[in-house]
Amino acid sequence: MTGVGFIGLGNMGGPMAANLARAGLRVQVFDLLPDHLIAAGQAGCHCAASAAQAVAGCDLVISMLPAGEHVVGLWLGTGSGDIVGNGLLAALSPDTLVIDCSTIDVASARAVGEAARALGHRFIDAPVSGGVAGAVAGTLTFIVGGERADFEAAKPILAHMGQNLFHAGALGAGQIAKMCNNMLLAIQMAGTAEALALGVKEGLDPAVLSGIMAKSSGSNWSLERYNPWPGVMEKVPASRGYEGGFMTRLMVKDLGLAMALAEHAHSAVPLGALARNLFNLHASRGEGERDFSSILNLYREPE
Repeated sequence: MTGVGFIGLGNMGGPMAANLARAGLRVQVFDLLPDHLIAAGQAGCHCAASAAQAVAGCDLVISMLPAGEHVVGLWLGTGSGDIVGNGLLAALSPDTLVIDCSTIDVASARAVGEAARALGHRFIDAPVSGGVAGAVAGTLTFIVGGERADFEAAKPILAHMGQNLFHAGALGAGQIAKMCNNMLLAIQMAGTAEALALGVKEGLDPAVLSGIMAKSSGSNWSLERYNPWPGVMEKVPASRGYEGGFMTRLMVKDLGLAMALAEHAHSAVPLGALARNLFNLHASRGEGERDFSSILNLYREPE
């Protein structure tokens, strides 16, 4: 492998690129924010002056961007739709493997993938689960859509950034599985926060109640690994003022994607819709930049 190009060095992309560099790979990176480039350079990445420069000579490139419009704009361009000369796909070396790790709508993932294939490249959509902590620790879960052969080709690189690698199905399947997962996560977190707040209002210690529920039929990931009550669990956002982690506004975005998917599938998602409304309400109260576990504050009595 001649090198890995990496576009998008935010809270998730920065640590992911750093882990690739730490594994001994030559990682050429680009981001619009200078501070992100400085941090990546300090982590051993090679900083480029443009996205095109970052992917030059690479036979595998990764993007980690906020939304579908950014992914489409990067790879396909924003002009008339003529991808040749307008989007970054045209700048790639022949037969490049493109891995998009963004969480985006299925239509955008498929549009970029089909355009990449039309130009002779390979493409997989590979959204991740595990949050910033997982990105830093290299323990992410990758949920991949695309050809099985392309998934197998990507596995050695993905393994430097994650522990659990799943092939969900054809192009776009990674995004579908990610939306289902995050919708369930939102429902779990909202329910966990609600139950803890009820118990505490009736005099229970949140740590004691958490321990009881964790060993009972109410046990779930949010309760056991990402407890929303401050001080109950170390090294989670709730115990550091809900800083870091997975921002509420991003959960709102993902729930919006899930609702659009449900509409397309004519699928009833009443709990998912309720979770979206709750997180939307929470974000509207100035909590959009805080970790999504801060949904607890919708139920908690002010101190």
